[in-house]
Amino acid sequence: MFRIEAGATGRYCDGLSRRTFVQAGVAGLASVGLADVLRAAEAGGGPNGRAAKKDTRVILVWLDGGPSHLDLWDMKPDAAAEYRGIWSPIKTNVPGIDITEMFPKQAKVADKFSIVRSIAHNDGDHFGGAHRMLTSRGGANGGNTSIKYPGISAISSAVLGSRRPGLPAYTAVPYASSVGLRPGYFGAHYLGPAYNPFETNGDPNSPNFKVQNLNLPGGMSVQRLEDRRTLLRHMDSLQRAADTTGVMDTLDRFEQSAWEMVTGPAAQAAFDIAAEDNATRELYGRNTFGQSCLLARRLAEAGCTFVTVHSGGWDHHWNLQEGMERMLPPLDQALAALFTDLAQRGLTDKIMVMVCGEFSRTPKMNDGSGNGTPGRDHWGNSMSVVMAGGGLRNGVIVGSTDAKGEEPRDNPLTVGDMHATIYHVLGVDPHTQFLDHAGRPVPAIDYGEPIRDLL
Repeated sequence: MFRIEAGATGRYCDGLSRRTFVQAGVAGLASVGLADVLRAAEAGGGPNGRAAKKDTRVILVWLDGGPSHLDLWDMKPDAAAEYRGIWSPIKTNVPGIDITEMFPKQAKVADKFSIVRSIAHNDGDHFGGAHRMLTSRGGANGGNTSIKYPGISAISSAVLGSRRPGLPAYTAVPYASSVGLRPGYFGAHYLGPAYNPFETNGDPNSPNFKVQNLNLPGGMSVQRLEDRRTLLRHMDSLQRAADTTGVMDTLDRFEQSAWEMVTGPAAQAAFDIAAEDNATRELYGRNTFGQSCLLARRLAEAGCTFVTVHSGGWDHHWNLQEGMERMLPPLDQALAALFTDLAQRGLTDKIMVMVCGEFSRTPKMNDGSGNGTPGRDHWGNSMSVVMAGGGLRNGVIVGSTDAKGEEPRDNPLTVGDMHATIYHVLGVDPHTQFLDHAGRPVPAIDYGEPIRDLL
């Protein structure tokens, strides 16, 4: 996580000193192909190169635990009761698109988003599914939960940087968490912690909400902070003279970004959710999730390239009705507000929104497994993903599942296709390579093409 600790000496990113960074190479740039990172930034724009070819941004709404596609965006009203579930579909403002009756607000704005109903990765493990959805690759599971590849948000941050100086390229609201791991599969892994997300922490719905690490500690003035920076540069002079890799120059850029966040107005203004009028705050819902989505809009609009929003509690093995009736109304309100707000601000083509979890739930409901009323178990063989904005087509359905919702039927798609679509929106070359810890070049994705029906 990008962190400012002005009261400490010579520390950077996750508490490592610049000197330790160079000696150990643990921050990633020295060990994972600095030249590739810089070339990618030059090609894609951002702080290390020319003005960005695209000025697009992404908001990823992560439904941690896995929401059921049959109960949200891919209902099967003609299937047997144990498949179709509890709720009925309703029509939307787009002919031919029906969604759950629990989404009345989204039904009114279905022309502002699209639903991809035919994505599958066939991994029913929480950790395996999350790793695939966020990195496009397998390798993790409940027995080995460690991240094996950098997440798509970290790669985008490394290639593009922030769309506006003084803002973090990659921000997580209120934190980055995948199946309880922070930052988990949202992390940068061998790209280095410099590309991990800046986490806001806290509750954006709280009247006393304040983002950590954006304000100087008590007694610390801007002048005193500048004195520390000057001293650090002098202390690093020998290392800089000996450095032929460009690592120190890159660190200088990171330090400058941190300096701009603390002392400049851009970050202070973007994170100040209290500046929003009450009507807009009410539109999103006065709860943690709703205000997190509003803060994500503020950050993406201001210039953060990638913003993630976390929503937990979607693992409904039992008591599905109780869980959904608690969680779907806030989700419906916040997403409908986000789509509407972006359109009204003229940001639909600039900001892409994607909504998903690590997998879906079993089409056939269980009996509650002795723990409560019926629910649904893990299912990676078919799932729905919502995509909106970013220049993509809105108001369309892509693909379909079979009569029971068990497998893709038309236009089966992969996680790689989903990632390729995001890279297309952002202007990232999916063939960009980074060196892993063994020195092997690894492309951003191994497979996949942008989803043509959305282009």
